[in-house]
Amino acid sequence: MSTLHLRVGGMHCSLCTESIRRALRRLNGVMDVQVSLAHEEVLVHYEPGRLHPQAVTATLLDLGYTVREPDREDVFAEEERELQRARRIAVVMGLLVAAATAVMGVSAAYGPDRALWGIQAALALSAGFGPASFVFRNAWQSLRRRILNQDVLAAAAALAGLMGGVAGFVWPGFPAGAFLAATAYILAFHAVGGYASVLVHVRASQSVRRLLALQPETAIRLGEDGEREVAVGDLHPGDRVRIRPGERIPVDGVVVQGTSAVDQQLVTGEPLPVDLGPGDSVVGGSVNLTGSLVVEVTRVGEDSFVRQVARQVAEARAMKPGILRLVDRILLAYVPAVFGLAATGGLGWTVGAWLYAGEPDWVRAGFAVLGTLVMGYPCALGMATPLSILRASGEAAERGILMRSGEAFQLLHRVDVIVLDKTGTLTEGKPHVGAVWAAGGDPEGVLAVAASAEHPSEHPLARAVVTGAAERGVRVTDPEAFTAIPGQGVVARVAGEEVLVGTEKLLAAHRVAGVDAALPWATQQREQGRTVVYVAAGGRLVGALALADRVKPGAAEAVAALRGRGVEPVIATGDHERVARAVARELGIAQVHAELLPQAKRDLVRLLQRAGRRVAFAGDGINDAPALMQADVGIAIGAGTDIAIDAADLVLPGGRLSALAEAHTLAGTSYRLTVRNLLLALGFNAIGVLASLSGRIHPAWAMLAMTLSLGTVLGHTLFSPLLPEAAGKR
Repeated sequence: MSTLHLRVGGMHCSLCTESIRRALRRLNGVMDVQVSLAHEEVLVHYEPGRLHPQAVTATLLDLGYTVREPDREDVFAEEERELQRARRIAVVMGLLVAAATAVMGVSAAYGPDRALWGIQAALALSAGFGPASFVFRNAWQSLRRRILNQDVLAAAAALAGLMGGVAGFVWPGFPAGAFLAATAYILAFHAVGGYASVLVHVRASQSVRRLLALQPETAIRLGEDGEREVAVGDLHPGDRVRIRPGERIPVDGVVVQGTSAVDQQLVTGEPLPVDLGPGDSVVGGSVNLTGSLVVEVTRVGEDSFVRQVARQVAEARAMKPGILRLVDRILLAYVPAVFGLAATGGLGWTVGAWLYAGEPDWVRAGFAVLGTLVMGYPCALGMATPLSILRASGEAAERGILMRSGEAFQLLHRVDVIVLDKTGTLTEGKPHVGAVWAAGGDPEGVLAVAASAEHPSEHPLARAVVTGAAERGVRVTDPEAFTAIPGQGVVARVAGEEVLVGTEKLLAAHRVAGVDAALPWATQQREQGRTVVYVAAGGRLVGALALADRVKPGAAEAVAALRGRGVEPVIATGDHERVARAVARELGIAQVHAELLPQAKRDLVRLLQRAGRRVAFAGDGINDAPALMQADVGIAIGAGTDIAIDAADLVLPGGRLSALAEAHTLAGTSYRLTVRNLLLALGFNAIGVLASLSGRIHPAWAMLAMTLSLGTVLGHTLFSPLLPEAAGKR
């Protein structure tokens, strides 16, 4: 089975996703189709022997969509240009509406005038054939796809206003100026909504751009002519590169010379650095912490780890479950109802009047049809959801919750399982001294000796030992001599005595006695997922330290609060099984998935979704980005990477886990606020549409109804309580 990933332009509502699925699934050889409206992407799984990718592209083009490859630099540039175009359209339409309003004011003061009607006609036609022409284009494409959405209704209402204006030049009974002004109003509302939609789409691609920027652009290649700086793109498998301390590793490869501690949190999320030497594999994007390394290149370009993760993030965007927006579900019934009532009004004042009075009333029939279409445009319906999301985002921000996707936030109240990364999410993401074993019964003495020996070291484990001593108020002195041995530990002279702090290998090389006494304790600590460091002085073992990441304060309470709301917690981590289960036991989490690479985390989320679950994923690392994107709701812990934040729908900048439960509650109240807003908006439109059937409603009432409807929805949004004032604020 092969995969085809495409960016598809021209999707205007969540109903478009189903039309694409139906069309592509009819193609011979298509196994599965995933469509993302939020990111305008399609992912097709197909049998290459039965289907050529060009057939997929041709089908999408025939439906009226545009097709291009995802995540190329020219695509990113095109997105930025599209955003600029949408912004210009919104600004120009605002100016046209201001002019149309001014002309209406003059007409109201001095009476109807054909010259003023001509100005209104010029403004309406300038909008319809100029910046707002996309409304009619989108509506035609939607009708071709047999979709009745807000684009279709906006185009119909705008055309009704134009037709009413034309009729006014012929029949005095039609207020041409008011009909034409209504057209400008309708198109302007739609243009502003279009700008907001494009803004969301452009933001969505930032995570992949940041991910691809992780790898260094240059590397130091070793050759017969010595060391030369070359572009990473010029490297090939078999080349050798040098990575100095503090540098980011530019390629995937194998160490052939040198030893060093390497931060591989990029791959596993594990906070403890890994000591690597000849024969060990390294991953591009990891950070070389201490020693100099010579690495032989094994994978470059599209085969490299970072490129693979970038591909997984992009595919996850397309596989993210589609959401049939509440407003689109309403429009499925509302749009046909408006057209049906307009037709009923027209028939009533023509055929009905002819049967009842012997003569059709063409003027009232025209008012009924055109007025119903103009009154039927749901300007407040389109604003009901954005206003609710804006209100909820303000409340959420007060509680340390930042929303990047309003729709996903409103979906959060339906989530019934949350997958939690361990490192940096449930735990603090850095090593701490968890326990001390002392051969002579003096734990503080052991910690003092170890911290004094490690004091000059920049190794993360050394800094954890020094910090642990400071937290316990243990006095630390500077060593008279200090030597770091990469991959093993340190040798120092403290108060005239040789001190060793490090691995069993280091102690064995210096023939330290008494190591066997600590083995039972060390075994027990390792079973709890801790790293054991031995401390020797004067040729004998004096103690040992157990280092581990520790659970964040309040994590247990946050997990319990989620479970109380009917959300099942699951741990997914790249760390070792024993470490993950130790954390799970402490937090009371039953389901644990350990030693997962980025794709495996994404696949776990996908598996839960296919089982019918609504899934949230909370993480902070680069390796979490595909799962964050795949989840129904991705939640990034704000202390994490920019890439994780860009891939997420919600961000907790302070890392406060109790905010997860608050967000779940706030999402529910926000959704209910949206429902009430939609009902209020529909109430105004329903009254206006029914009144228009009388054939007596002036189009100026449509603009007044738009203003009142929007004002009512705005007032309801601003003054409706979402959460108790004291609840959860920080």
